[in-house]
Amino acid sequence: MNRFDEIKIGDAAELTHTIKIEDVERFVELTGDDNKIHVDAAYAGSTALKKPVVHGMLGASFISTVIGTKLPGDGALWFSQSLEFLLPVRVGDVITVKAVVTGKIAREHIIELQTDIFNQAGQKVTAGVARVKVVDALPKKEAAEVAAVRRVALVIGGSGGIGGAVARQLARDGFEVALHYFSHPVKAKELQGEITSAGGTCRVYQADTGRPEEISALVDAVVRHFETITVLVNCSTMRVTAEPFANLQWGAMQAHLDFALKSAFHLAKAVVPVMKKHQDGAIIHLTTQYIEGTPPAELMPYLAAKSALYGFSKALAVELAPSAITVNLISPGMTDTELIADVPEKSRLLTAARTPLRRLARPEDVAGAASYLASGRARFVTGETIRVNGGQAML
Repeated sequence: MNRFDEIKIGDAAELTHTIKIEDVERFVELTGDDNKIHVDAAYAGSTALKKPVVHGMLGASFISTVIGTKLPGDGALWFSQSLEFLLPVRVGDVITVKAVVTGKIAREHIIELQTDIFNQAGQKVTAGVARVKVVDALPKKEAAEVAAVRRVALVIGGSGGIGGAVARQLARDGFEVALHYFSHPVKAKELQGEITSAGGTCRVYQADTGRPEEISALVDAVVRHFETITVLVNCSTMRVTAEPFANLQWGAMQAHLDFALKSAFHLAKAVVPVMKKHQDGAIIHLTTQYIEGTPPAELMPYLAAKSALYGFSKALAVELAPSAITVNLISPGMTDTELIADVPEKSRLLTAARTPLRRLARPEDVAGAASYLASGRARFVTGETIRVNGGQAML
């Protein structure tokens, strides 16, 4: 929350959101506004608009998000808003909502903001003016003091097998868990219920980590609630399919690089400033034992991306060491999760037989390594790779 006397004329905040069909469906379900111009493609096609138009108030609702979470933030009382809808918004449009402080009324602790919404082409689609009363919180301990006693773990890919095991373990270790998912809300909610029923703290967040703006919004939301992030564990995974080089297209390479490296880059960009405030933090990425020794054939996109993540993590570890932020990797062997459901049983049995410990890795084995790297016991460990493979690869 920004205190009234800290807010200056010209201060600005913004957010970006991609309008999805699910957004429109939820808006209709909540409000009951099923006007055919918004939901019926055939009907809209018979009009001059040609295609369905997103409800104006759906887009305008994100003004509330900017005011309530960014400027001025928690405690804001938004009591007046003018709106002018200038251009239609369609499903698939990327809207950017901008708020700029244009005036202050000191006696009443009120700020005025110009609130405009733009589409991906830079066109202004909505214009308006908001008036907000800033309700200052009662004096409390400095945020840094409060955050210093909190241990908050953001688990990316928390609805997966490994991510779920990591979230459970960190909750048992006393961390408050911010559980990220992309496309499995039911699993995420079930895990949240499991953790909270056991006495832990867990909140669920959805985001597409392929979109930098969604990563930024995710981290902002976590910090708003928990006040800090002390550990980031990136367990997000992408299904891997074998493809000979002769048939390989660059698009497959780019997809894996974006998933493994680009998302890690933007996650670090978002969480590192939070960790630097308190000179404390741990970043943990999942890699693969396949980049060590002789890898399997026909997995070039996956191996190239994981190799790039390895180099990125090493370089980041060196840069962040002066801020007492560690960066490490966990390298699991074949792990018994849904991702290996398509692997033939014979291959799984052979892998287990060739492993000195005579079994595949379990999600809990990986979670144990994450627990160590996230703990105070690993404060002098950075730039390292912990191999959780039962002895398949030894250095």
